[in-house]
Amino acid sequence: MTAASVSLGDNSLDDHVDVEIASYVDPSNPKSFFLFAGAGSGKTRSLISALAYISDVHGEKMMQRGQRVGVITYTNAACDEIKSRRQFDPLIHVVTVHSFAWSLIGGFNRDIREWLRTNLAYDISELQAAEAKGRKNTKASDKRLVDIASKTKRLTRLDDIKKFTYSPTGDNRSRDALNHAEVIKITADFLTNKPTLQKILVNAFPILLIDESQDTNKHLVDALFAVQASFRQSFCLGLLGDMMQRIYNDGKEKLGEDLPIGWMTPTKQMNHRCPKRVVELINKIRINVDKQVQRPRSDSVEGIVRFYIFPSDTANKNAVEQAVAIKMADISGDKLWENANNIKCLTLEHRMAARRMGFSDLFVPLHGIESYRTGLLDGSLPIIAFYSSNVLPLVQAFANKDKFLIARIVREKSPLLTSLKLEQSTSPSGLLKQAQSAVESLMALWEGGALPTFKAILDNISQSGLFAIPDSLLSSLQPLQDAPPANAEDEDADPQSEVAIAISEFLAGSFSQLERYVEYVSGAARFDTHQGIKGREFPRVMVIMDDSEARGFLFNFDKLFGDVHADDKTAQATKRLLYVTCSRAEESLVLVGYSGNPEMVKANVVREGWFRPEEVQLEIS
Repeated sequence: MTAASVSLGDNSLDDHVDVEIASYVDPSNPKSFFLFAGAGSGKTRSLISALAYISDVHGEKMMQRGQRVGVITYTNAACDEIKSRRQFDPLIHVVTVHSFAWSLIGGFNRDIREWLRTNLAYDISELQAAEAKGRKNTKASDKRLVDIASKTKRLTRLDDIKKFTYSPTGDNRSRDALNHAEVIKITADFLTNKPTLQKILVNAFPILLIDESQDTNKHLVDALFAVQASFRQSFCLGLLGDMMQRIYNDGKEKLGEDLPIGWMTPTKQMNHRCPKRVVELINKIRINVDKQVQRPRSDSVEGIVRFYIFPSDTANKNAVEQAVAIKMADISGDKLWENANNIKCLTLEHRMAARRMGFSDLFVPLHGIESYRTGLLDGSLPIIAFYSSNVLPLVQAFANKDKFLIARIVREKSPLLTSLKLEQSTSPSGLLKQAQSAVESLMALWEGGALPTFKAILDNISQSGLFAIPDSLLSSLQPLQDAPPANAEDEDADPQSEVAIAISEFLAGSFSQLERYVEYVSGAARFDTHQGIKGREFPRVMVIMDDSEARGFLFNFDKLFGDVHADDKTAQATKRLLYVTCSRAEESLVLVGYSGNPEMVKANVVREGWFRPEEVQLEIS
């Protein structure tokens, strides 16, 4: 379909898609499929419709066989919504991807142990080889030695672990616990190479539907493809998503293209969310990416779109954006634009939000490590979770003088007061005093209004043992050896890894930034990005683009609008971010951009038909 062929018409245009999907999810004749569902297309409604059909038509027979329908979603909130809309149907097993993975491998203790043994041994050999080549007593050497010691300790303890544990929402700090990344890696490996686990999956979940499939870990998706290829006659794998709305880098590239023979590709064309003008804009944004075109509802409002472009060196950007909002109230006739609480402010890049909210010292170093990004953006990264799950609640409870909550946090999270220690101790009161002393020592760091760094807090906890320190932070403590530090020449010849440098920079930051970071990743902040608003919609949306704040990382606003036909990786990423943010608007949308050449940007976007001349302004008149 081309843009020229799109016309307003029947708002039930996509109803046939739900009928088609119903024919695919027949356990006796399954057909795997990829559902393309763009922004506002009613993807969740189609998912609920499919689940209702399966339950009504095939549910009784599946339950008799001890089978269920598996549904993988990306967030706990999405899980709760689907469960509620299906009235907690016992046939439907709705879980996050990590919970699903653990449900498959939990209990395979011997296999997990051998997988860990092999991987730990490999990691240790790689570190030892690097240490043999590197220079001694450097920071890089210190980190390698700590990592070798930590991994060796874990390796030697493997045989003592009879049962591995894992919590999708916990910090997994006990020595028998797996971390989030390990659970996904092990599950993908086992599903690919263990026919027994494949059979267990297919027998338990002959129908498996994955929401937001574009962001599901690529190794897990490949493993599920392998399962589907082996069990075409008895397993339906349904993927729902839109590659234009891909957020995480660990998702599978080009998902939906070059699918195996026999896969079905239903497509939804309608956008039930956005006004006509916004649909026209987002179609322009994505047309050079994948040629997909949506159509608005015939009864949708026309909508308001504006693009304000200011010089990069604009002094008071917050004041400028407030003035734009006031102008939008005048243009749209919607006075709610005058109140910031009624506007959803979206930035194209997390760094911009971090800088504006005041947690960039925490965020920027860690975001530079690709393997950290997913955990950093959902709050599960162990380096961060150590502070947000343990220290922050304790600091807040102490500030509120809530002694009961302080006691509860320490009792539940501190290794000083485990049930086993209390049972085996000849002086439980002595352990309680030790824990109390550890809390008082930690809280002393804030005395007199001081703002301790993450490093100061880490060193304090290391001394007291108040909380278990994750392996990723152990190497940031004192070096193993007491040898004098290497000279500058040695440090230059054997530099620290990017990860070590990033952690060091993070630890130098103030702990005071953590609360704002937590507010941001939980979606409670005024500013948000494409990740936090997945699947959500807002009447009034302001999208802010500023290369100088984002430092050109992952996207480049000037580059995109300098050549809207650009097709490199950065341009593609920028278009995806722009598409997701703009497509949240239900009534009116304003883009605010800061450019080194505002006139050029205006000329290009008008010439290419993204915006009309009167919609693009270089000043607030």
